[in-house]
Amino acid sequence: MEKSKFVIAVYVDNTAGVLTRVSGMFTRRGFNIDALTVGETERSEYSRITICITGDEYDKEQLINQLRKLVVVKKVEVLDEDANKRELMLIKVKNDSQHRNDIMTAVDVFRASVIDYSMQSMCIEVTGNPSKIDAFVKLMQPFGILEMCRTGIVALDRGSETLFTK
Repeated sequence: MEKSKFVIAVYVDNTAGVLTRVSGMFTRRGFNIDALTVGETERSEYSRITICITGDEYDKEQLINQLRKLVVVKKVEVLDEDANKRELMLIKVKNDSQHRNDIMTAVDVFRASVIDYSMQSMCIEVTGNPSKIDAFVKLMQPFGILEMCRTGIVALDRGSETLFTK
């Protein structure tokens, strides 16, 4: 079967130990998580876990079924391909007079922001869809990436429906 990336939104109880239970289920079933983000929702009693996984249709169905069995899970939904997906990255690159203008041009083109600046390095904040983040990383590699940190995908379906109105 053909493997592809898919994004799952999971509403869970906002209590201690929930992330351990959910991630433990992935470990027991042998699933590898490509990206995982967690945060409190519009309702303080729930957290939303956004999980990006690579797998085939069988893997996706198994994962959804296993998540729904967990008592702490309130809602599970696979997000559409056209869902709004965003990621945040902080990247620190070498800063020297020879490459400074090229780096600043890339920052402008990608609508990024320089959030820290020294004569030796620049820390840049980039937000956007994962392919935009990947393209920025590739562009910065020749200048010397010193450090980087990515949040993983956060995503919402388009339109007025929510996970609880579906």
